[in-house]
Amino acid sequence: MRIAPPFDLIAAIAYGFVLLSVVALCGVAAAGKKTAAKTTVKRDPKSTIGLLVQMAAYLLVYTLPRPYFSPIVPMPKSAEAIVAGLAILLAFCSLWFCYAAARALGKQWALMARVIEGHELIVRGPYAVVRNPIYLAMLGTLIAAAITATTWPVLVIALVIFLIGTWIRISIEEKILRSAFGSRFEDYARRVPAFLPGIL
Repeated sequence: MRIAPPFDLIAAIAYGFVLLSVVALCGVAAAGKKTAAKTTVKRDPKSTIGLLVQMAAYLLVYTLPRPYFSPIVPMPKSAEAIVAGLAILLAFCSLWFCYAAARALGKQWALMARVIEGHELIVRGPYAVVRNPIYLAMLGTLIAAAITATTWPVLVIALVIFLIGTWIRISIEEKILRSAFGSRFEDYARRVPAFLPGIL
């Protein structure tokens, strides 16, 4: 018979805070949908496939948990407190980054790749750091969730799945933006990385 580890207050606090940040991230998405423009000039529903793959990564983290309220790997309490604090900080920064990106998009926000009437190429705020800041925020939240909820092998698998979904979405969405903005988007793409600053 498997014996559950003793209750760990540090892990419990981190778990609860990060779970709330995941829910809040969904809230930002829902709020953005309410203010999004209804007039679509061009859309590509295939980007929904990428979204579903990204969501599968989150599902994996929360459906394959480690014993609740325990650290991701055995470690001293001092190290656990640092890791828990970093997970909370990562979740908070990711949520803020997502919110700032959604505000910068305004009525252009959408779950599905699209261009609306009078579409503007957004290059300010988080979009001056990376071309796809919402996906970067989702990645940060996913890592924080995995640190607080699952095992490290599941974290690695979830990361791979999430990055595949993100690549699908970025490829489709940026194809639409390239066709809409041409050389303006190409100039922007040369200056600002797609997803990870200094890497991709």
